[in-house]
Amino acid sequence: MPELPEVETTRRGIAPHLEGQKVSRVIVRERRLRWPIPEDLDVRLSGQRIVQVDRRAKYLLINAEVGTLISHLGMSGNLRLVDIGLPAAKHEHVDIELESGLALRYTDPRRFGAMLWSLDPLNHELLARLGPEPLTELFDGERLFQLSRGRSMAVKPFIMDNAVVVGVGNIYATEALFAAGIDPRREAKGISRARYLQLAIEIKRILAAAIERGGTTLRDFIGGDGQPGYFQQELFVYGRGGEHCKVCGTGLREIKLGQRASVYCPRCQR
Repeated sequence: MPELPEVETTRRGIAPHLEGQKVSRVIVRERRLRWPIPEDLDVRLSGQRIVQVDRRAKYLLINAEVGTLISHLGMSGNLRLVDIGLPAAKHEHVDIELESGLALRYTDPRRFGAMLWSLDPLNHELLARLGPEPLTELFDGERLFQLSRGRSMAVKPFIMDNAVVVGVGNIYATEALFAAGIDPRREAKGISRARYLQLAIEIKRILAAAIERGGTTLRDFIGGDGQPGYFQQELFVYGRGGEHCKVCGTGLREIKLGQRASVYCPRCQR
């Protein structure tokens, strides 16, 4: 599933080609995504100029003069720019055609993504109760420490809770916990303030590095410019169960936490 760095990479790839452009029409070939695409999306968006392309958590916000298209890539979706008139292949469900001659094409084989319309996107039910963005000053180790008090759940699902902080998905939670030397199985309430301060630093560092490298290429992800991400080459633990730790050489262990695979080093992480 595309995580925050992949979504931010997509935003950066498509924004220069969308912002300031007028939408000529919207072609919807398949409305049955996770939630149905609005029947009147073409009427609402066509003729409007796109003002800005933003991101909130894993949602892309394509802000028009009146209203916002909220897009989520789901498990296998991607947005990329194509020339208007390029024949659509299977699973290419939506084209947003621009007067520039380009179209923003949405592809989603599993159809678990979303394209919704809102006049007040930040107060939309999907976004209203989200926690802070991890790369802002609103998120730090002190927040993690305070919210973890009394929480007996394991620390990994704790930092993946979107009410705590958005965008720390499975890949980056696994990597950040390794970098901070924290065993992902430990109870959230049992970790000290000092270790949470370090964990927040590692979350910020790893997410920023992944964004700069275009995200992580796993299964279907492809950026808005049609190029894959390259952060996978720098993963220390994610997806490496049974291999040797790059730091100490110990065999990495793979377990299940919160229905997700989790890999850790029993020597480096305590």
